[in-house]
Amino acid sequence: MSSLEAWLIVVAAALVTYATRAVGIFVLAERRVPLVIERALRHVGPAVLAALVANIAAGDGGLSPAIDVPEAVALTAAAAVAWWRRNVLWSLGAGLSAFWIAMAVLG
Repeated sequence: MSSLEAWLIVVAAALVTYATRAVGIFVLAERRVPLVIERALRHVGPAVLAALVANIAAGDGGLSPAIDVPEAVALTAAAAVAWWRRNVLWSLGAGLSAFWIAMAVLG
């Protein structure tokens, strides 16, 4: 595959992705989303994030975790702060801080 073909594939994928999102926005622009769907959509972001974290933590075969102690400390701190503060930025800051401290202490 040449560089030109690779770029054409990337551009085509970007256009298709943009088009699917734009159609949804334009179709729903003048309509009110039902309350049931609006409530369900609130959980999409956290569910996707949890799926990504579970996929990373599961390792290759999914039987043994692929995370070390600093990552486990960071995930625990981020989860605790997320539960306590209910704020993404606070939990991100706590997780990163805990990770950096654990890396400095544990090497």
